[in-house]
Amino acid sequence: MKIEIPFEKTAAGVRIKVKVQPRSSGRKIAGLAGDTLKVKLTSPPVEGKANEELIEFMGETLGVRKSAIRIARGGSSKLKLIEISGLEPDALRVEIQNLA
Repeated sequence: MKIEIPFEKTAAGVRIKVKVQPRSSGRKIAGLAGDTLKVKLTSPPVEGKANEELIEFMGETLGVRKSAIRIARGGSSKLKLIEISGLEPDALRVEIQNLA
């Protein structure tokens, strides 16, 4: 099943609201909660490990370099706003596996 990730277009790319669930059994997109993408990660929310994994996972999922992704807001929160530079909105359709 494919979904379109809600986003806000910026001059440099897009912004996406993300809710992270750290210490999950696997890494996956778990669906949407309104206009927020739910992402499950295996890393604990300690010393930025979950943030690093989020950037790596989103890069792999959307096919962009990790350096193109930054956490604009929510560095120490489960609710984050990530900015992805150089990404076209058409790339924001992803396969959802094992919906929560």
